[in-house]
Parts: sequence; C-alpha cells; structure tokens
Amino acid sequence: MTQISGNLFIGQTEKQGTNGKVYALDAVTGDQIEPAFGGATKDDLDHACALAASAFPVYRNVTPEKRAAFLERIAQNIADLGDTLVERCMLETGLPKARVQGERGRTMGQLKLFAGVLRSGEYLGARIDPAQPEREPLPRVDLRLQHIGLGPVAVFGASNFPLAFSVAGGDTASALAAGCPVIVKAHSAHPGTSELVARAVQQAVKDCDLPEGVFSLLFDSDRSIGQGLVADPRVKAVGFTGSRTGGMALVKIANARKEPVPVYAEMSSINPVILFPNALKTRAEEIAAGFVPALNMGAGQFCTNPGLIFAVKSPDLIRFAETTAAIIRDTQPANMLTPGIHKAYVERLRELKDHPKVTTVAQGPESGRFTSRVSLFAVSAEDFMAHPELHEEAFGAASLLVKCDSLQQLQEAVSHLEGQLTAAVHFTQEDYPDVSALLPLLETRAGRLIANGFGTGVEVTHAMVHGGPFPATSDSRTTSVGSLAIHRFLRPVSYQGLPEALLPPALQQSNPLNIPVSFG
Repeated sequence: MTQISGNLFIGQTEKQGTNGKVYALDAVTGDQIEPAFGGATKDDLDHACALAASAFPVYRNVTPEKRAAFLERIAQNIADLGDTLVERCMLETGLPKARVQGERGRTMGQLKLFAGVLRSGEYLGARIDPAQPEREPLPRVDLRLQHIGLGPVAVFGASNFPLAFSVAGGDTASALAAGCPVIVKAHSAHPGTSELVARAVQQAVKDCDLPEGVFSLLFDSDRSIGQGLVADPRVKAVGFTGSRTGGMALVKIANARKEPVPVYAEMSSINPVILFPNALKTRAEEIAAGFVPALNMGAGQFCTNPGLIFAVKSPDLIRFAETTAAIIRDTQPANMLTPGIHKAYVERLRELKDHPKVTTVAQGPESGRFTSRVSLFAVSAEDFMAHPELHEEAFGAASLLVKCDSLQQLQEAVSHLEGQLTAAVHFTQEDYPDVSALLPLLETRAGRLIANGFGTGVEVTHAMVHGGPFPATSDSRTTSVGSLAIHRFLRPVSYQGLPEALLPPALQQSNPLNIPVSFG
C-alpha cells in the first residue's frame, strides 16, 4: 500500500514543507487525519517555477506521440493506485464509493481523450498559404501557421471534484497536452488524495524520460503560495475552479502583473431550468422526479446543479411543486465535502428562509453533522427581479422556484440573470414557438443549453462546453471540459518565408506528422 507522507513534489524531489501545516479532515466526523502536509515556502515556489521554466523549451517540442504516451501513462498509474486512492478520497470527502470510482474513471478518460487529441494533430491548427510569386499587383509570400504552448501553467485543485478537477484533472491534462509544464496548488480539502495522484504523475514523468519540471505539486497553508504562483512571471496561464471571490482574486493578481496572463476561472452558476406550460401539463410529476435527484446529486455541490426554476403560474405548476415537495421530504441529505462548505450552505439556507419575499416550499430531513439538507423555496418573478441577492448561488441542494404571471414576464426574469454554465428547457412540440423565442436570450446567458434534462452529468467529449459568460467563468470563449480545453493553453505562431529545413514538422511540406493541414 502506498504510504502518504505529507510531502511537496517539486519536480522529482519530495520534501516536507516548512511553511505551516495542512491537515486532512474526516468529512463525516470532522476529525483531523495524520500526517500533516507541510506548506510550501517562497523558496519552494521559486524552485518549482524555475524547474517548470527550464522544462518548457524541451517539453513543448516533445513529439505529440510521446506526449500522448505520457498522458496515458499517468492514467495507468492512477489506475494502479487501486483501492488506496478510492478509500483515501472517500475518507477526505465523504463521497460514496461509486461516485469516487466514477470520478476516477472520468479523470483517466480525460487523459486518454487528450492523448487522442494529440495523435489527431488537429489541435495544432496547421495552415499553409503557399507563396504566389506571380500575383499582381504584389506577390504573396509563403505563410504557415501552427499553435504552440503558452508556457508553465498554474492549476488550482477544486474542492468539489477531488480527482476530475484536481491534480491530474481536466486543467492539468489539457495543459500537459498543449506542451505546458504544470504546477498544481493542491486543495486543502483532500491533501492525501492529491499526494497519491501527484505521485502517479511524478512517476509518469520519470517513466517517459521527460524533464522533471514538467510537474510539481505544492501545498499552501495561508494563500501566499497560491497568490505567489499566479504572480510569478514564469507562469503564463492559470486554471482555477472554485468560488467567485477566489477566482476574481486570482484574476486581479494576474492582471496586475507586468505581463498580464489569462486566468481561466470557473466560478459561480445557478443553472436555471425553464418549465414551459405544455411540458408541465403533460409530465409535471415526471419532471419533478428527475429534478430532485439532479438537485441533490453530489449533495448539490456540482457546479451544474439546478438552483433556479422558472415557470408560469398554473394548476400544473402547483402539481409540479407539490410532487417535488413530497419527494424532497423523503430525500435523505448527503454529506458535504468540508465543514466550511457546510457552514456556508447552512447560512445561505437561513438567508433564504428569512427573506421577506421568499416562501419555503419544502425541506428534507436533517441527518448527520455536515449534511446538505435538500430545500426548495419560491418567490414571485416580480420580487426575484427586484432583489438581486436572490440570484446568488446556494452551494448545496437548494433551489428557488420563480413563479411568473406570463411567458413574457418569464423571459424578462431570465434576462436579469448573470452568466451561467447551463440552462435547461423542458417543453413539448406545442411549446416550440415559445422555446424558439427564448433560445436567443439563453444563448447569451449560458455555455450549454439542455433540452428536457438537467445540467448535471458533464460528458467529456469533443462537443462539450463547460464554460459560460461571467461569472460562470472569467473567459466565456473557452471550456474547461472537452477537447477544446487544450486551446486555453495554446497560441498561434505564423512563419513567413521560412525554408523547409527551418519549419516545424507540423508545417513542413512533407507532413511528417501526418496531420490535417488547411491550405489557403
């Protein structure tokens, strides 16, 4: 069994940090778990950044095939951790075994997806505009374009996905695929899980004979290392999943640098669900039966849980609300990830219950010390629009039903929303004209539009967008899930008039990489 040491991983070196201590907590009891994880010092940070900067010129020129094999080796090393990883993750997060196993599979799947992206070569975006020396009135020079990695990337592990959005998660996988070394700032909620996965990545670096600075893992006891990582001039991009406050703090640091760099932060989303009249008329109970499990999935700690419902007042909406309430009252709460997250959720429930314009529709039973009590509240559309504080996310299994007088008022209420990761629409064919009128507005508010479903369940595919307008993300042009995520860590370079012998392989006429090339 792999022993957990509490060490930092700086390249191929392990060492105990000396800048304070971080302890894992048993997510169910809140008890402290040994060993302590030493926080990194500024010297540790400097060493990790220096190694990453040194590794970049070599690693970015590693062949796509070798980088693909590296990603696959990481996936295999994670698989080889077996139950040790699953059990430690369950202990630190309170997540059930099936959820952890599923997330482990998704993590390995992401790594394998990007291995396929590398082998296809499309990510390079190779383009060739051949010279036209005879063109009049002026000849055209030979122009060729490909994408290259930005440089070292800082990745911040997320609290709610200890594997898929953490040490070897989507940000790390896409950055490594792009040819960028990665320095991970581990999340304090699951340090033991982070160490186990870091060991798998570190071993893969060694197995594939890559520069040691391709990967490092740091623990931070007081935020200084996370902030210093974003401020370091050798870091060229940042991947973050977490709170709006945390994400915007990193954006501020990155923008204040002498050389500002992109921060790809996924931050806040309440994922509205719109119920059209004919959908409620024909399947109010069916929608309710799907809604509550989606709301309570992961104790409501997914960034895509449905936190808002919009519908027009009707007897059918009453049926939906009554059915939902009955299901909620029988739904057992799930354990939340950390005592801090639980405390914030309880405070948000209290704010909603005490709000003078909000009524409590139903709450599930209370059970356990750090559980997420399933809750549904309601408010009129008029009051929802008049009180922006009701638009804020409740990070847990709580949702707010916005009752509208008409479809026109529903559209007006939706227009008051900030950017979202997802928006779901429930309808029948009879609702098509009204759905069609709403879709253009939803396109401006969300990164993914869902028909007759809910946002929970994010497929790792080529067509997935897990992003959206601010504050869902800090850059609505990108996605943190799916093959397009690699483009966050690439930039285009154009080569004008270079002879064949000096061109990068992707742009040589002989096409030695056998990749798709667009000709102008």
